[in-house]
Amino acid sequence: MRVTEGGVELEVPGEQTEGIEEAVFYNPRQELNRDLTIATLRAYREREERATSYLDAMTASGVRGVRAAADGWDVTCCDVDEEAVDLARANLERNDCEGRVEHRNVTALMHEEPFDVIDLDPYGTPMPFADAAFANCRDLVCVTATDTAPMCGAHFNSGVRSYSAVPRNTDYHAEMGVRTLISALARSAARFDVGIEPLLTHATSHYVRTYLELTHKPTAADAAIDELGHLYHCEDCLYREADPGLIADPLETCPHCGGNRMLTAGPVWLGHVQDPTFIGTVRDEIPYTFDTAPKARELCDTLAAELDEPTHYDQHKLCRNWGLPANAMDEFLADLRDAGYAASRAHYGGTTFKTDASVGEIRAATENNLD
Repeated sequence: MRVTEGGVELEVPGEQTEGIEEAVFYNPRQELNRDLTIATLRAYREREERATSYLDAMTASGVRGVRAAADGWDVTCCDVDEEAVDLARANLERNDCEGRVEHRNVTALMHEEPFDVIDLDPYGTPMPFADAAFANCRDLVCVTATDTAPMCGAHFNSGVRSYSAVPRNTDYHAEMGVRTLISALARSAARFDVGIEPLLTHATSHYVRTYLELTHKPTAADAAIDELGHLYHCEDCLYREADPGLIADPLETCPHCGGNRMLTAGPVWLGHVQDPTFIGTVRDEIPYTFDTAPKARELCDTLAAELDEPTHYDQHKLCRNWGLPANAMDEFLADLRDAGYAASRAHYGGTTFKTDASVGEIRAATENNLD
């Protein structure tokens, strides 16, 4: 079937109702992801003018590569699937776009040839491709991970195997996935003396997407490793505490409620996951001709305003745990700010927020208006 996205016309297989095979070639629910990718590439080109080459590492229908080529990037599309390669080549020709299409193992290609920007968008975990990407990417690695259940700890053993970390299924499970993923990517990059800096990260619709700027220095790799640490979480009162460093010192009892149902997660990324100034530039590069423009711009606004805290809270879950009714989110956050704490909405859901207040301080600041 024919689809139009971001100003290009594509021939893609029809989406099947049984199985996922055709959706791997073209997933319409990922259009927001792709629109933000194009806006991010535009913003990054302003940041690093010498960045010109772009590898669409798992090209499938070629939609990302075609859109990047239409935007002026020197594009290489790669896939091991012969049908995908034929489809990507045809879609480049259909849109009069120049680009190279490789039918081969992308890991080998990444080890052999440098690229300014590498985009990893596999089905499932990206970690089997991470080492090769960091070994030869010059500037920016863009990563999508769709295996959210392992990353957030819901599928615990799979998460441990894929990410060499201990993820825990908490009330901030989406952010656990974000920080488990970036931790694993930081450790992969460090093996090649490469440091990472997340510029834009979001967890949307059962996937995590992050854009990592690279610095090729051992000191930068060391600085990235210094951003790793552990989270200690109480399953009873939802208290949580961040502990920097690769060696965990788990809490046996909760400092807030005295309970002993404590979880330890890590190593996770404790550093910032957004660059608000860069995100503002990305927002400005989202044209209203993109079908997802209103949603993409709203997401950028939320990301840019999100506090730099390693976990978020869910107001409804807190109030249910306290046995109190929830009030309007704006009023709830205003009470926190009036009490002297920083507070912002979080992009993980309509009732999620971030604050520098502890769980006890949150209740003390807000409970008078929760009735």
